[in-house]
Amino acid sequence: MSTESAGVSPSGGAAPPRWAVKAWTRLHVFLNRVSGGRLLNSIGGDDVCFVSMKGARSGRTLTIPLMYVPYRDGVLLVASLGGAPRNPVWYHNLVKHPEIAVSHRRRRMKLRARIATPEEKGELWPICDQHYASYADYRKRTTRDIPIFVCEPAS
Repeated sequence: MSTESAGVSPSGGAAPPRWAVKAWTRLHVFLNRVSGGRLLNSIGGDDVCFVSMKGARSGRTLTIPLMYVPYRDGVLLVASLGGAPRNPVWYHNLVKHPEIAVSHRRRRMKLRARIATPEEKGELWPICDQHYASYADYRKRTTRDIPIFVCEPAS
């Protein structure tokens, strides 16, 4: 999930227009927030978390739903954009402003994001694939090295 269209949907067909993705994302975040984290915690049976971050250019706080991959005391965030040839916009936000807040169901965490090393990714991909099987398809769909953010408790 992301607020930009990659031109390809997760199922491999044409992606919805960007305005539709943005509208759905805003509604998704709003309904989860007003329900106290009780609604819209999954998409197609896969867990979703809500990541609040600062925009790389605007500096404004924004929140987006992303696939939830628990890892140690934090989460893994996969910048797949459905296997598109470029990184999602939120990737640049986390690189510039790694301090994030993640909500999953009714749990809230303050975390710091860092990009996994190539060595770590060998261990992390099976964990990511276990939580969201489409990641394996996304890796086949692109020549881009898809980044994984390791998000650990902020000290």
